[in-house]
Amino acid sequence: MNSDKATAPTIALSDIDLSLGRGAARVHVLRGISLSVAAGEAVGLVGPSGSGKSTLLMVMAGLERPDAGRIVVEGTDLGTLDEDALARFRGRRIGIVFQAFHLVPTMTALENVALPLELADKPDAYRRAQAELEAVGLGHRLHHYPAQLSGGEQQRVAIARAIVPDPAILVADEPTGNLDEATGRQIVELLFALKRDRGATLVLVTHDPGLARLCDRTVRLRSGRVEEPVPVRA
Repeated sequence: MNSDKATAPTIALSDIDLSLGRGAARVHVLRGISLSVAAGEAVGLVGPSGSGKSTLLMVMAGLERPDAGRIVVEGTDLGTLDEDALARFRGRRIGIVFQAFHLVPTMTALENVALPLELADKPDAYRRAQAELEAVGLGHRLHHYPAQLSGGEQQRVAIARAIVPDPAILVADEPTGNLDEATGRQIVELLFALKRDRGATLVLVTHDPGLARLCDRTVRLRSGRVEEPVPVRA
């Protein structure tokens, strides 16, 4: 194997700039950010509200296009992909977990998790969806609708949906933000167990210092800039 390829970061951002809004309301959100994430690494994005953490996560996931700079994910320059190709790449390689769950209310847990596989015309979508729901401890809730599930159960369904395509990268935006402390702790344990068992790269946004300490590294943002990468393990 080519040694350069073997050591290349899974995510590499170079000089990323992004502004949102129009006219006088336009806000410079990300300012010249360069950052690399290694394969299998867990990185926490931390910093005050409005510092650009969630926007940076969306850029990494290909959900926001920057005004300037380059994003390379698993060797693919996302700037070279049109919207359809970007959506296909994201669907195969990146699992996304949001704070607000974003489940389809008219679909059961099983249908919600099978949805990305069905959209990609993958075989055995329901069998694979059931296996992932069982993996997150919801094998007994397959046919329940989101309104019939607790917040923690809904987040587990969202995680199962994110991991069912077996992505190399899992990104999570405040995944415990809508949960009580005990349930949030269970979700955190689940995310890190999935990372460990599947060898996935994990990038998450959090305000929780305890959650940040579980990561291999934290990256602190302030006013749209990387303030300080802080190693949290010896």
